[in-house]
Amino acid sequence: MPGVIGSGSAATSQVGRRVILRASAFGVTWSLSVAEACLERPCSTMFFPLSRSRVLSVLSLPALAAVLVSGCAAAEQAVSAAPPSVAVPAGPALTVTDPWVKVTGEGMTAAFGTLVNNTGAEVRVVSGTSPLSPKIELHEVVESGGKMVMRPKKGGFVIPARGTHELTPGGDHIMLMDITGKVEPGAEIPFTLTLDGGGTLRFTAIGKEFAGGKEDYQPGSGKDGMHAGGDGEDKG
Repeated sequence: MPGVIGSGSAATSQVGRRVILRASAFGVTWSLSVAEACLERPCSTMFFPLSRSRVLSVLSLPALAAVLVSGCAAAEQAVSAAPPSVAVPAGPALTVTDPWVKVTGEGMTAAFGTLVNNTGAEVRVVSGTSPLSPKIELHEVVESGGKMVMRPKKGGFVIPARGTHELTPGGDHIMLMDITGKVEPGAEIPFTLTLDGGGTLRFTAIGKEFAGGKEDYQPGSGKDGMHAGGDGEDKG
């Protein structure tokens, strides 16, 4: 079979060329389609680095046909089996759960919730805005002079990697001063928090009655900040 199985044959270097293996002794003809993946290197040099006479002395023609079919099919399958690369969009660095705002009629109020850091690095909230208030501060509640007072938290709110930071009455909270309207139960108040580095977190907090008692944000009399609580109660 000159020009068919030889390693330098031009017939095996053309895509789609059919190799005809004839075995007159058996009265059978095999017709094989050589795959493009296999034809990048002639099948004879991939599977049979021996001479043509040596190959034919080792394998019968039916066995040779079976090897060619399985080898070329395997090469083609390996090329097509690689899955496509799919880009997975990254989620937000910071989210908030159960955000709410204390119901009030005028003056000041505060927003609460749980800040959730979804990254492997520390996240810091440095400021906030809302159409409900022209002035928003990130506050903490600390003891000063035997009283609980609210004051701006130096450095903002820090949320550890893969951690959370609670905003609660009596603790850290988002302070809204000189509010522009009433906060009714169920009201939806939009907020935007700015992160260190320029990122933002936008969310909507729901107006909610505070069941803990009369919470009243009052201006403090000294440099420490504002009194946290009213009617003799210390509340955040």
